[in-house]
Amino acid sequence: MRLGYHIVLLIFLAVLLNKSIYILGYSGHAYVILDSLAKLNVKVLGYFDFEPCNSFDNFYDLEYKGNEKLVDLNFIDDSSYVFPSIGDNYIRIKLVQFIEENKLAQTNIIDPQAIVSNRAIIESSVYVAPGAIINSRALIKKGSIINSGATIEHECVIGEFSHIAPNSVLTGNVIIGKNTLVGANAVITPGVTIGNNVIIGAGSVVTKDIPDNSKWVGNPLRML
Repeated sequence: MRLGYHIVLLIFLAVLLNKSIYILGYSGHAYVILDSLAKLNVKVLGYFDFEPCNSFDNFYDLEYKGNEKLVDLNFIDDSSYVFPSIGDNYIRIKLVQFIEENKLAQTNIIDPQAIVSNRAIIESSVYVAPGAIINSRALIKKGSIINSGATIEHECVIGEFSHIAPNSVLTGNVIIGKNTLVGANAVITPGVTIGNNVIIGAGSVVTKDIPDNSKWVGNPLRML
């Protein structure tokens, strides 16, 4: 059943009254996520990373729980979620695979300052940042990031583990493949399909379909 955003958000908030979150990764992108969690009054129990950060970088005063691959995760019970807090698409793929393999609970984080249609569909481990707009019948697939101020217009599809960077604009019926980065302030015109493993540079204007495994920049657009 495809639930609208407002229903999903109400369920999300109701569940989180009795749940809390651990984050995987604790650096720049995680700081934005932690701000969203603070607005939602969600308790963060700690972070996993290769090593503990220094006291200056531990701005949110979180407890270090170790390297997730080296510690016993049995202390994480069904009352807690685990969320991938890394901006890099390929690292985020590995983190979500780790979460799934260990049967840990997943959730979405949707900042209260985002605007999301009740006809949009958002899959698991997705982060929607402040000021983002997701309009009717858009589909945001697993592990993706819709970053600050990005606009996802009607009937767009964002593939798994893609990143739509700040202030980028996807007009209607745009399809983005897996593991793709749309850079900050880029504009994708209506009906364009962008393939898997693509990088669209910041400020680019895309008016044509883009093949898999390629990098494009500029206006007019050119391939690197």
